[in-house]
Amino acid sequence: MHTVVERELELNLVLSPERSIPVPARLTYRTDDPCAVHIAFHIGSEAPVHWTFARELLVEGIFRPCGHGDVRIWPTKFGGRSVLCVALTSPDGDALLEAPAVAVSAWVERTLRIVPPGTECERLGIEEGLAGLLAPAPADDLWLRDPWPSDGSAEPADSAEGEMEAG
Repeated sequence: MHTVVERELELNLVLSPERSIPVPARLTYRTDDPCAVHIAFHIGSEAPVHWTFARELLVEGIFRPCGHGDVRIWPTKFGGRSVLCVALTSPDGDALLEAPAVAVSAWVERTLRIVPPGTECERLGIEEGLAGLLAPAPADDLWLRDPWPSDGSAEPADSAEGEMEAG
């Protein structure tokens, strides 16, 4: 059975240093995808915008700037409150979002209690999957035996040479 940890919250989409607009969002963590966090932004379109990135990136971003490329996260203060800045880059454009640091930290803490850091791979079943893939199947012994030994130790089942010499 898999556990889902969700949190609805309001982020601010920063348009300029003086202006931002509220964006409802949902943070989702699933134990069947233990290394990732999912964020759905409800921006007034028919379907929400979804982003998925490493939970480890969000955990680190609560404390210090991290990430590069498509997702960058860093803590800061704005208007006397602690916020978490999330910069997203895609072919469709860039976005800078501010999230309430206390709410995101509490949600991340819940995910860490369910799946502690360093135990994510155990949930993925990688070892069991590899063991299943590498386990020999009953027909494998046919492929492992060489029907034509190269050392000449076995005679062919019917020797065409022997018949030719006799005749």
